[in-house]
Formats: sequence, C-alpha cells, structure tokens
Amino acid sequence: MKRKLLALSLSVAIASSGLIPAGQAFAIGNGPDVNGNETVQTARLTTYEEMADFLKKENQRQKHMKLEVIGQSVKGRDLFLAKYGTNPENPTILFLTQQHGNEALTTEGALEYIRHLGSNSKNIREMLEKVNILIVPMINVDGAMGDVNFSLDNYMASGRHLTRYNADRIDLNRDHVRKVAPETQALHKNVLQKYKIDYMIDFHHQGTQEDYFGKLTSGSVLAPYHPNVKPDVLLGSKKLASVLVESTNSKGWGFVLKYDEPSTNTAVASNAMALQYDISVILFEMRGMADHSYEPYVLGQKSNGYLIKQAFTAMDSTAKAVANGSIHSTDPAIYDNLPEQHYSY
Repeated sequence: MKRKLLALSLSVAIASSGLIPAGQAFAIGNGPDVNGNETVQTARLTTYEEMADFLKKENQRQKHMKLEVIGQSVKGRDLFLAKYGTNPENPTILFLTQQHGNEALTTEGALEYIRHLGSNSKNIREMLEKVNILIVPMINVDGAMGDVNFSLDNYMASGRHLTRYNADRIDLNRDHVRKVAPETQALHKNVLQKYKIDYMIDFHHQGTQEDYFGKLTSGSVLAPYHPNVKPDVLLGSKKLASVLVESTNSKGWGFVLKYDEPSTNTAVASNAMALQYDISVILFEMRGMADHSYEPYVLGQKSNGYLIKQAFTAMDSTAKAVANGSIHSTDPAIYDNLPEQHYSY
C-alpha cells in the first residue's frame, strides 16, 4: 500500500465512461466505515495458524499444488508459497498478499482461489497446463497476528489487532531495496530470484474514502511509475491492469480506477519488481482495512464478502488471461485512459 492507505467501496454508474456496462444493476458494495457505529471483529479473519493448516491440507489433497516454506518471520513463523506448475516453457504469474498485516481480505481471496484451483475441473486442469501460478499469502504473518514488538493499544479493532508493519516495525513494502526484514529476504531469495516470473500482482488495501465524483471506488490499480522501467515490462503491466479492470468492473459490485498517488520509490514492489527482475507488476489496492489506529481507514465488515470476491476475481481473470494468451491482445489503453480516484478525506 501507499502512504495514504486509502479507499474503496463500489458504486458507479458512469455508464458513459465504459467502466460499467450501460444498464447494469449497480449492486455496488458501499459497506459502512466504522465511524464509531460498528465493532470490527477480527476473529472473523483467518489466523496464521488456520491458514497454515489449510495450506497443508490442500497440499495433501490437491494433485497440482506444491507447498514450499520460503523462510521464517521475525517471530519464527513459516512463510509459505503455494505453487502450481513448474514448466519453464509456460509463463508464470505471482500473487502476493498482505505485505501490510492489516490488509487481510486479500489473503482471504487468495485462500479461496487456492481452494478453487483444487476443484480439479477440466477448465482448471487445462489452464494449469499453460501457466505457472505462484501464491504467497500473508507474507507479513507477525503483523497479521498483531505479534509485534510495539504497542497496538490505540488500534480500532475488537479482538486481535493487525498492523501494517512487521514485528520490528519495518514496512515490508518499503524494504525491497535494502531487504532488511527476514520476510523480504525470503521473498526475494526463494521466490523472486528462484523463479522466472513474468507477471505479478501485489495485493493491498487502501482506506475507505477514495471516490470518483462522489462514487466510492472498490479498488485501484497502478503500473510501475519509475522512468527506468523497460518499455516492454511497463506495457505488460498495463495489459495486466487492463485485464483486472475489465474483469472486476464488469461485475455489479466492481468499480476499480487508477491509483491516485503514483510514486517513483524504488523500494515499493510496484517499482522494485519491474526494475530488479523485469516483472510486469501492478499494485492492486482494495477498499478499507481490517484494523488501524486511524478510524477512517477501517472498513465495517458488511463489505467483506464482495472484497474477497474482488480479490478472487482479480486472480482468476489474470491467471486465465496469461494462460490462454489473451493478455497479449489486451488493449493497454484501458489502463491508460482509466480515471484517477480522488482522496476525499
């Protein structure tokens, strides 16, 4: 995520813009902010222990899945990689969730997608013959569990707290140059440097009040912004973003625009992965956070369902586009012409 840590919900018409098909019912999920009116129960979120147990069981059950431990967190928790496919002739896409521990619904979506890949349908089997899929869920496991070396007493949630930072108060998404944190080191050494990755989505959450002329957004995307990113890498990022935007905005609950705070910071994933590994990467921010010390960033739980579905849809649509090759013919102008969301705090 970015400095703003902002916003998304859904509610748009702007049918004339082409972002939402004309005549579509707008089941836009304008879930409530907390604003003192709702208790956010983080007990509803998957814990690290539950995630680890789920991944191990799915690894035993699923024929195509291979589970790897890529390292340990500050507090000694294993970090996992769920891997589908190892064919070097196939393109590879990486999904990374929860660099910021309080951005939890991205991981919920990833776990649903892993479950979906294990359904062993004909379509999934055929897709996995054409693409390698890597999923690193909940990379900031200590922050996600609130097991950190600093106080979270001023955070909003009821139940366990979740924080942006790792246990040593390092922002993992500002650590991709220095690579100080063990979580960052594990990701680079045992995923990014080990596999030839063509595409990547870095999943985050922003705050709750990003909008477009009064219509709250459900998410935002950003391609690499650093001027030294290779043109072909940037083009691939824009096509990846365009696939995501088309797939989510075609739904009644989706309103994804362009992220409104682009940065040339080389330590954030949306630039670092492109510069260091020539990966066509995008940042994908979804509305609202599970916990924070600043109340307007925290989203009420009534939006959980559609946001999990949004993360799932982003993974499913982009993996399919990479597998069937349709990403190559996707128009990058979809991303280029996407309006920027507004910061309405």
